Amino acid sequence: MSEIYIDADACPVREETYRVASRLGLVVHVVANGSRPIRPPGLALVRMVVVGEGADVADDWIAERITAQDICVTADIPLAARCLARGARAVSPTGHVWTGDNIGNALAGREVARHLREIGAGGGGPAPLTKADRSRFLTALDTAAQAARRTA
Repeated sequence: MSEIYIDADACPVREETYRVASRLGLVVHVVANGSRPIRPPGLALVRMVVVGEGADVADDWIAERITAQDICVTADIPLAARCLARGARAVSPTGHVWTGDNIGNALAGREVARHLREIGAGGGGPAPLTKADRSRFLTALDTAAQAARRTA
């Protein structure tokens, strides 16, 4: 059975994920380190997982458990790469689907952006999520979930 793992501390599409998962009967693991309290949604298939403090503790928890039948919802490119390495699917909150074909360029672009920030030439954080982003996310997650269910 496929499951969905949410890298939850800064995830703006938790509610959308719950809707897709509820419709398809998928378990959702909402993984956070507790630095930003997340109110449990009270849904039977949603499991709240609070991990210890630390930079990649939530990422490590997800990467150690995710399987080829599962999906990770994350904006974290290195976590997406780790999930792909385990055969899982990965979708960003904007609806971008991470694949083996595009993750290398994304990791390289992330490093360039990090370097630019270090030298003071980088911009701020990500742009606010738009309605179009949410719509793309719902479509991408539904497509990934249907594909994952077929392989399960």
